[in-house]
Amino acid sequence: MTMVYKIIDSLVGKLKLVASDKGLVAILWENNNPRRVRLGKLAEDEKHPILLETESQLGEYFRGKRKSFSLPLDMRGTRFQKNVWEALLAIPFGETRSYGQLAKQLGNPKATRAVGAANGRNPISIIVPCHRVIGSSGKLTGFAGGLDRKARLLDLEGNARPARGIAAKRSLSESHVDRVAQPTLFG
Repeated sequence: MTMVYKIIDSLVGKLKLVASDKGLVAILWENNNPRRVRLGKLAEDEKHPILLETESQLGEYFRGKRKSFSLPLDMRGTRFQKNVWEALLAIPFGETRSYGQLAKQLGNPKATRAVGAANGRNPISIIVPCHRVIGSSGKLTGFAGGLDRKARLLDLEGNARPARGIAAKRSLSESHVDRVAQPTLFG
């Protein structure tokens, strides 16, 4: 089955939205590593209803008018990855969790690294909110879109309330975001 895509401009740079007939498959960053999320053949489709609805809901989110998404998702991964991604969906807007907290929530407190790896393979950035996962020290850690964008998303959500009292606040000035290098790899 051929999947379709549409590239949109957003508050955090260009995003490539990818959908199947079943739902949203991916939201990829402009500088996304093509090995992080492997997709088959893609065809551009500016009018696909799932892509149009995703663009609309993301626009509302970036304007501060939406705190949750209502889109059909076509998550593709291993059972463990899907379990981690479902746990990400349960993190409320404006809150964060650590990798260890997610591992514990999934019933395997020793799986912190595996949770981190699955989080890093999350194909549906922003909507499946992997940006809400931080290190146990409160530091912002790995994010496919870059730590500047992760901080920007957390700031957008109101300087996300940290897990277990961890100080996760970060301010990010507009000028700092403008300095983020954004190579184009959408070809």
